[in-house]
Amino acid sequence: MKTYTLTDLGNKSGEVVEAAHDGPVDITSRGRRKYVLMTAERYDRLAGRTTQKAYSINTMTEAEVDELLAGLDALIEQAEKDDE
Repeated sequence: MKTYTLTDLGNKSGEVVEAAHDGPVDITSRGRRKYVLMTAERYDRLAGRTTQKAYSINTMTEAEVDELLAGLDALIEQAEKDDE
C-alpha cells in the first residue's frame, strides 16, 4: 500500500488520487496513519453497497423480461459485429 503525508496530499494531489486507483492509499500525519484514500467503488464494496440488482425470473414483470432480452440481443449483435 502506498503511503503519503497530508502535506503530499496538498502538494501532489493528482499523484495521490492516481495511486488510489491502484488500491487504498495511507495518508499519514506526523508519522501516524490517519486516513485511507480509496475509490468510491472500492468503498461501496467494502460497505456492502452496490447498484447491482438480482432478479428471479419468476418474479420479473413482463417489462423487465423484455428489457433483459433486449439487452441480451444488443450484446449478441455487438459481439457479432466485433467478430467481423
